[in-house]
Amino acid sequence: MKRALSLPPETPNMALALAIGSAGGLALSLLDMPLPWMLGSMLACFLASMGKMPMKDPGVLRPYIIPVIGVMLGASFDTQTFSHLLEWGLSLLGLVVYVALAAALVVPFYIKIGRLDPVTAFFSAMPGGLSEMTIIGGDLGGDEKRIILSHAARIVITVSLIAAYFRVVLGYEVSGVLAPEGAEATLDLKNAGILLACAILGTGLGKMLRFPARGLLGPLILSALAHMTGLTQSAPPAVLVITAQVILGTMLGCRFMGATPRLIIETIALSAGATMVMLALSLGFAIGLHEMFHQTTEQILLAYAPGGLTEMSLVAIAMDADVAYIALHHLARIVLLLAIAPTFLTWIARKLSQ
Repeated sequence: MKRALSLPPETPNMALALAIGSAGGLALSLLDMPLPWMLGSMLACFLASMGKMPMKDPGVLRPYIIPVIGVMLGASFDTQTFSHLLEWGLSLLGLVVYVALAAALVVPFYIKIGRLDPVTAFFSAMPGGLSEMTIIGGDLGGDEKRIILSHAARIVITVSLIAAYFRVVLGYEVSGVLAPEGAEATLDLKNAGILLACAILGTGLGKMLRFPARGLLGPLILSALAHMTGLTQSAPPAVLVITAQVILGTMLGCRFMGATPRLIIETIALSAGATMVMLALSLGFAIGLHEMFHQTTEQILLAYAPGGLTEMSLVAIAMDADVAYIALHHLARIVLLLAIAPTFLTWIARKLSQ
């Protein structure tokens, strides 16, 4: 007899997490809140984590949903996207200064106020990609649990504050359905095949070339090329994009599972202080240098804000901002920090610990 197909034992716990995340997303959507599906699922699962609900992080779904977001982001590119690429050079140089200033302000904050060891402080403070900073920090002797909680808290706080700021203060419509206008209407079998190929081949390309955020960046590049060359003008359907946001938000909210309430409260408090410093610095650069960079204040704020590449790109496209400009800056920051983390930061950490 053939063995019956059995699901992994943690499936009910993952289903519970996704149900809680979906309910949170729906609630914020009905309340007409900014980025409701991602923020709602994050908040609901965070609260459920604090309540010790028997959930399981649906991280096994990440390889399937991140390429969807990458393809969707690529759909916002067109033939004019890189016409001002050379003008972004000064802004990218400013980003290097921003990273240096952020390190000078935030790392001592984590060491002196948070009483973290220097390695953990460095890799908790630097917004260079959650998984990348956690892996490198752990390899160099840092506290992986604190690092991952610090980054998860920073992303949640940054995205929430940025979305609220643009919606409440500036009056922008930060919606939850993120696709270029009319793009979904052109989605036929041929275009769906092109987008699917961008997702599958792009993921393989990202792995082969060892991109940071490879599951996002590879599909984004191929999708952008397909749209910039006129091969397709379509985008993933709204229901698929919403599903991806709910899963992503659920995963972020579940990052706090297993941690003690004291550790969570301490981490959130530290991350809130550090994030406010970096956001204030981002806003200062945006207000003071937007004319020099030939960009709007809003664009620079999104490009410099200490959120994740995926999350800030979602905010950018929800605002109809220049996704290429913003995503490039977040990618450049990740590459910069990955390049200097194992050498420069570690050397400084050892000096501080002596």
